Amino acid sequence: MEKLKVGILGGTGMVGQRFVSLLENHPWFEVTAIAASARSEGKSYEEAVGDRWKLETPMPEKVKSIPVQNVKDVEKVASEVDFVFSAVDMTKDEIRAIEEEYAKTETPVVSNNSAHRWTPDVPMVVPEINPGHYDVIEFQKKRLGTTRGFVAVKPNCSIQSYAPALTAWLPFEPYEVVASTYQAISGAGKTFKDWPEMVGNIIPYIGGEEEKSEKEPLRLWGQIKDGVIVPAEEPKITCQCIRVPVLNGHTASVYVKFRKSPSKEELIDALRSFKGEPQEAGLPSAPKQFIQYLEEDNRPQITLDVNYENGMGISIGRLREDTIYDWKFVGLSHNTLRGAAGGAVLSAEALKHRGLISKK
Repeated sequence: MEKLKVGILGGTGMVGQRFVSLLENHPWFEVTAIAASARSEGKSYEEAVGDRWKLETPMPEKVKSIPVQNVKDVEKVASEVDFVFSAVDMTKDEIRAIEEEYAKTETPVVSNNSAHRWTPDVPMVVPEINPGHYDVIEFQKKRLGTTRGFVAVKPNCSIQSYAPALTAWLPFEPYEVVASTYQAISGAGKTFKDWPEMVGNIIPYIGGEEEKSEKEPLRLWGQIKDGVIVPAEEPKITCQCIRVPVLNGHTASVYVKFRKSPSKEELIDALRSFKGEPQEAGLPSAPKQFIQYLEEDNRPQITLDVNYENGMGISIGRLREDTIYDWKFVGLSHNTLRGAAGGAVLSAEALKHRGLISKK
C-alpha cells in the first residue's frame, strides 16, 4: 500500500518530536514535510532541533535531513502532503486561524492543540469513545467551503485517565464525579533538565486544566444536533489538577455517584469488555485491550504501567466502595502517547478508516 504523505506543523517542539518518532515505521503514514517557526526555516530537522531532542529514543534517521519549512507558508507546505498533524505553539486565535487556513487548501488537519476543541462543528474525539462525532465534519466542510479539508482535534491529555472508565460505566448512569489529577511534567513540554525546580516538588496549579478536565468529557459524550456538537449534561464533574515530579504519566484519583447500583464485578467487567472502533477495525496504533483493570492494591503505578499497550492503553485500579460517594478508583494514562501525539495518530487512522483522509 502506498503510504499517505504527512506534514507535521510545529515539528520541532516536544509533541512534534513525539509525532516524528511515532510515525517512524508507521504502516500507513510517512512524514514528508516538517514546518515550524521562521527561526527554524531552511535548516535541516536535525539542525533545527539541535540539543532540544527530548525523547529517550534517538531521532529517526529518515527525518534528520528534511528541510524545515515556515509553518506560515501554508500553500507550499500543504502542496506536499495528503494531510497534516498540528502541534504548533502559538496563541489560540493564531492556531484557530492557521489550522483553518490549512483545511481550506483541502488538507485535513488532525490537531493536538486545544484551540478548536470548542468550535461547535469540529469533532473532538477519542476514537474508542465517540467516533460518531466525525459525522459533524460534513457540516464543517460546508462552513469552510471545502470538499476534503477539515480540522479534527483530540481532547486534553488529563481526561484520558478517567473518561474511558466513566464511558464504560455510562449504562450505570454516573451523575456526579470528583477527580484529582496528578500530572507529569512532559504535559508542560518539559523534562527535568529543563525544569529542575520540579524535582521533589508539587505545584497545585496548571493553568486552564481544571476547566478542561471538568467540561471536555461532557463534549465527548454529547450529540450532534443541527450540525454542531451539543455536550451532555451529566455527569457533573469537579476537578483539581496538580503538577507532580514525574516525567510521563497522568494519574487520577476519582470518586463517582451512580443512579443505578452496580456491583464491583459489574464495574470491572464493563472496563475489561469495553472496546471501540479502533479495536474492531484493528487500527495500527490501537491497543488490543483498551482498559486493563489491576487487582493489586498498589497499582496502577507509573513505573510499571505507564507504557501498557505501548502507552495507548488505560490502567485502572483500587476500585472500592466509598463512604460518601458510591465508588472510587485510580486511573493512569500516558500523557504524551495516548494523551497527545499517539491519540492524534490513532484519530488519523480512524479518519482514514472512515474514508475522510485519503490521497490527494
